[in-house]
Amino acid sequence: MGGHDIDQAPAKTSRRGIWGWMLFDWAAQPFFTVVTTFVFGPYFVARLTDDPISAQAAWSNMATVSSIVIAILSPVLGSIADQSGARKPWIASFAVVKIASLLLLWFAAPGSPLILPITLMILASIAAEFSIVFNDSMMPRLVSRNEVGRISNIAWGLGYLGGMIVLVAVVTLLAANPQTGLTLIGIPPLFGLDPALGEDARITGPIAAIWYLIFILPMFIFTPDARKALPLTAAVRSGLVELRGTLGELRRRRGITRFLIARMLYQDGVNGLLILGGVFAAGMFGWATIEIGLYGIILNIVAIFGCIAAGALDKVLGSKTVVLISLALLLIATLGIISTYPGSVLFGMIPLSLEDSQGWFGTAAEKAYVLFGLLIGIAFGPVQASSRSYLARSIEPGEAGRYFGIYALSGRATSFLATLSFSLVTYATGSAHLGMATLLIFLVAGLVLLIATPYPAGKAGEQPAK
Repeated sequence: MGGHDIDQAPAKTSRRGIWGWMLFDWAAQPFFTVVTTFVFGPYFVARLTDDPISAQAAWSNMATVSSIVIAILSPVLGSIADQSGARKPWIASFAVVKIASLLLLWFAAPGSPLILPITLMILASIAAEFSIVFNDSMMPRLVSRNEVGRISNIAWGLGYLGGMIVLVAVVTLLAANPQTGLTLIGIPPLFGLDPALGEDARITGPIAAIWYLIFILPMFIFTPDARKALPLTAAVRSGLVELRGTLGELRRRRGITRFLIARMLYQDGVNGLLILGGVFAAGMFGWATIEIGLYGIILNIVAIFGCIAAGALDKVLGSKTVVLISLALLLIATLGIISTYPGSVLFGMIPLSLEDSQGWFGTAAEKAYVLFGLLIGIAFGPVQASSRSYLARSIEPGEAGRYFGIYALSGRATSFLATLSFSLVTYATGSAHLGMATLLIFLVAGLVLLIATPYPAGKAGEQPAK
């Protein structure tokens, strides 16, 4: 495939411009870390209502609705962005929605109607994902094809570092043990937050909002944007025509099509682990905010090093190999998690003591769960960062918006099936373990299909005519 366009233009990007782009992940990640996964999500399940099984299903349904909207509109918006040129105005517009929704999560007090936090989470999730589409589509213009894997993994690692810093602040300064009223370091929560009212978890929405507002500014200030092309109305009309052509073009670009389908499948499993992993642990072990937070800190520390290592491996071995290794680790981790019960692991083959040391992760089962979580921490950053660079190496800069829009579609088109499968199986059996087991189907299917996918996915002869 012709790579001269992507290799020549990025030489003009300053170091500050590249760092500004990478800091977008740093700015965006605390929403996923402290709100969706490790603090507010488990609070929603374990403390907002008295029925954790129904709350888990409601949280899953929230993710399902968000995924459907994201899947339908991401390719459309990506194609419009290609025609309008500039990405930053779109990112700014969605930032307003995301920040406002997160600020309002403060009002999700225990016993209040679930419709408020569910609606706000849907809006915040949609705005966050649409922003990612536009940010990702900037990457092929900023760095050479040889560097995209390293830059993508560094950015992802920065995201985990940012998420971990916010998470550490929450569990040491804000989240208190309901019994003692003290934080992890033995002090009362700052600002007089009352854990009995869920204030230690509810505050994560405003914190993530303020963090995002501050740290997306370097991208707006330093990172070069594509030149403005068509006015909005013309860009919408042209973008829709372009999207229709791109979808037809995928019939010829079989390598990219195969990659997108494989990614669609395995990303469903990854999304399920990220969305449901924390609430699953909260439901099984009754973890409070501090324990969920510690678990998240451990995973994020491991994830940072996983991304650093993957960035080097991506440059040497290629994005495909990094993704395959990551998927294998996620399969092992998922099998371990769903086989862990309070008194056994590996589906009863290894009995575990029920004795509780009363410390953090005091039972043997909790320690086993954390051990399997380490594998998730190692793998879930690289599997996403190197998938992003896999596509960036397979397309041209001028088509990045629409292909990253379809990429977002591939990450969300059937992700409602993963969370819906969890909900249906959990409802039908009353077992969240069996619900989590459905994620294995998506991981295995994506792995098998990816093995047969070419790398880069766009080979000569499959490119659109220039």
